[in-house]
Formats: sequence, C-alpha cells, structure tokens
Amino acid sequence: QVRLMESGGGLVQSGGSLRLSCTTSGLPLDNYAIGWFRQAPGKDREGVACMATSEIRPTYGDSVKGRFAISRDNAKNIMYLQMDRLKPEDTAVYYCAADLRPAYTIVSRDNTDYWGQGTQVTVSS
Repeated sequence: QVRLMESGGGLVQSGGSLRLSCTTSGLPLDNYAIGWFRQAPGKDREGVACMATSEIRPTYGDSVKGRFAISRDNAKNIMYLQMDRLKPEDTAVYYCAADLRPAYTIVSRDNTDYWGQGTQVTVSS
C-alpha cells in the first residue's frame, strides 16, 4: 500500500521559514517524480514545485521562485519543501505528490499517481 504523509506545517509569521517533509512508503521513490502543491480556501490546487527523478532543474511556481526549494532523499524515501520568506498569501494546505511521468511539472496536477493528505501552513501578517 502506497502512503505519502506530510509533516512540518504550522503557524509562522510573515518573513519566517518552514520546512515541510513528506515521508513515503510502498513505492521506490527514486523511480518517481515528486511535487508539492497547495490549495487555499476557494481556490484550485496549484503547483508549487516539482522535481524529476534526475533531480535536474526543478520547476517552481512564479509566486515562490527564489523563496522555496524542493529536495529529495531517495535513500530515506522522503521529499522536502524548504519555504523561506513566507508571505500571508502562502497560506494554504500543502500536499506532496509522487508520479511516474518523467515530464511531471507543476502543471501536471491532474491524474497525479499519489497524493498525501495535506498539511496546513498559515502565515500571519
């Protein structure tokens, strides 16, 4: 059974940092592209960051470029999202994802193979 479980969310002040983790089980993470998406109330789920299996040139949403960084530890089957200089508009539920498509990017939300259950990130002004 495949499971993805996020952790590390919480409440932080504007300008602060958080690191989200996503622990996976039941799949060989090194065979999967990975991603982080977020959904704010009343909005569609949007891509934040994605990384192919090759770990070359991750893709980022325009609103988070230069502030967020995606990474992975295949030996531990964990993916991370480092979030710096957080803004109130970053407030959302953050989801991790894993997908077998080699061209998986932040616009590949639909038909994603596996999702985590989400973790809330709230940034106060």
